[in-house]
Amino acid sequence: MESLFIAASPASPEVDFRFAENTLSLKGESYPENAAAFYGPVIERLRAYLAECNDADITVNVSLAYFNSSSTKMLFSLFEALNDAAQAGNSVELNWYRDEEDDTIQEFGEELRDDFPALQFNDRPI
Repeated sequence: MESLFIAASPASPEVDFRFAENTLSLKGESYPENAAAFYGPVIERLRAYLAECNDADITVNVSLAYFNSSSTKMLFSLFEALNDAAQAGNSVELNWYRDEEDDTIQEFGEELRDDFPALQFNDRPI
């Protein structure tokens, strides 16, 4: 499957999904005017990729300095798809990069770890 790359904008993160390498990355800030319009196609491509995975080792790197509430809903959909893939027999490692001083991002990561137990969650303070 062809990789998916969307350059970061002031309001949306960089999306760098290298499907052939099983490496998925989100980086930057996320408060697009319409989070569903931004993330919908991303999640659709992710689900298509995951449907083809069988015993894959998938690495997910997330480094979001800020995201708003509408982005949070879409991120949960994205992580839910990854959790489903892990429950289906794939190994999904989530590296959660955050500023070590940012309690909000840390707490969101802890919530992800609790809500999506099939993911191998790694808290990565920087």
